[in-house]
Amino acid sequence: MKRVKIAETWEEAGNIKAFRFNETLNFIPGQFIMLWIPNVGEKPFSLADKDLILVKKVGPFTSKLFELGEGDYVWIRGPYGRGFTPKGKKIALIAGGIGIPPLYALVKHFGNDFEKITLIYGARSKEEFALLDIENYVDEIVFTTDDGSFGLKGFPTDVLRRRKGEFDYVYTCGPEIMMAKVLEIMNFKNVQVSAERYMKCGIGVCGSCALGKYLVCKDGPVFYGEELKETELGRFKRSPDGRIGML
Repeated sequence: MKRVKIAETWEEAGNIKAFRFNETLNFIPGQFIMLWIPNVGEKPFSLADKDLILVKKVGPFTSKLFELGEGDYVWIRGPYGRGFTPKGKKIALIAGGIGIPPLYALVKHFGNDFEKITLIYGARSKEEFALLDIENYVDEIVFTTDDGSFGLKGFPTDVLRRRKGEFDYVYTCGPEIMMAKVLEIMNFKNVQVSAERYMKCGIGVCGSCALGKYLVCKDGPVFYGEELKETELGRFKRSPDGRIGML
């Protein structure tokens, strides 16, 4: 575990803040870190860059993290897991909610491997889009909102279904139900998914992040579509005590 200083922080969107560390990490886009705050706990976060994470305030841990600022310290482990492998030339990024960090890292570090990059990004409202400066790394952005108050009315998967023929590869991160729909539209082919499950250890020991026969922290968090055919992705989740429940 390494102690790092928060070098910079800013509000990126509603209830979403960016935290930049004073040290850089050698990582593959799609990998994650475990971040520990003494006397509070430890949580996983996807890396948006070699020194950057995006955090949405959703509970006691993230609320405490939001209280920290420049000059404060946190402790991190990692990077862990399997990252993205750049494939395809005309690609689509399908993002929902706080799903931008690994996709941002992908196009920032592997962007030259692609000919055209289209980001299709959905959120409940305009205030919830956390873009960083991804517009510098993509050719087109399509926004969707649930009520149509910004961009197109509907979901990112609605756009993907209409424009599927334009893309030879798809990368996705966001709510499980959305990613399961992406897999269905793509018939589980030519797609990589950045999955999320409740994690305790981050290194494949505790088993809390089980997804079918896989452990998300060790075998993922990035999976090829074909690997997820026989899993419960988009249908069931596990609680902290391991019980299976509906999403």
